[in-house]
Amino acid sequence: MKQQQAVVLTCIDGSRYSSAVCDYAAWVAKRISAPLKLLHNIERTAIPAVADLSGSIGLGSQEELLKELTNLEQQRGRLLLEQGTLMLNAAHQRATQNGVEHVVACQRHDSLNESLIELEDHIRVLIIGIRGEQHGASDQGLGAQLENVVRALHKPILVVNREFHEPRRIMLAFDGSEAARKALQMVASSPLFKNMPCHLIYVGDPSAAADLLAEGAATLQKAGLVVTPNHLQGNTVDALTAYQTEHAIDLTIMGAFSHNRLRDLLLGSVTAKMLLNTMQPLLLLR
Repeated sequence: MKQQQAVVLTCIDGSRYSSAVCDYAAWVAKRISAPLKLLHNIERTAIPAVADLSGSIGLGSQEELLKELTNLEQQRGRLLLEQGTLMLNAAHQRATQNGVEHVVACQRHDSLNESLIELEDHIRVLIIGIRGEQHGASDQGLGAQLENVVRALHKPILVVNREFHEPRRIMLAFDGSEAARKALQMVASSPLFKNMPCHLIYVGDPSAAADLLAEGAATLQKAGLVVTPNHLQGNTVDALTAYQTEHAIDLTIMGAFSHNRLRDLLLGSVTAKMLLNTMQPLLLLR
């Protein structure tokens, strides 16, 4: 049986980032010659209980109320399905106009996390907005499900936080960790970054900087990339975001979260702080 080709999967909803998410997904799909799959997820909601609405209504009244609530939920489900279909059709058309040849769309009724975990084996790259439609026009905070998605999947995740701008210059944050080495190998081997200048950045202990940067630069140069290695000091997030702005970096690649969830909760993860502070899309690997 022919093995299914891994896809660029993008999450489509009614958020302000949907168009940009679609455009970045189209760019990735074309660069790596992969099919593009558009996913609209409809979260399941429970029908409200009626037993505690009023102690004075009778059983028959409760049954009538439950029937009305059930009908309303069914109508809501149909409307969400129709709304999702319209969004998927618009995204499909946009991706096709952007030059993607193989585009498929699907809708699922499940939590986003569960849908993505079930689809994970067929995902090559996931593209998702930094905030979903629940955040409206807000420019603050992270999407309610974003951290859970990043922690749950072991696939590259491109988090979109701005209108589409074709990446021409990338930055790889490299600290020698397992996730950072995985990111290094991906940058070296992926057609996504072919012919792009790469800034290889280490923030931290000066005694380790030379060896780590030499190791990383050698891997990237062997793959044909033009590399600019730099050692920065100070707060990791401040140093990376300042460098990103100063050198007009279009896309940053880094490992995502540590394995120590408690440490992240107590100190705040570099990943979450980068997501909150960067002005450019962030490609995360675990």
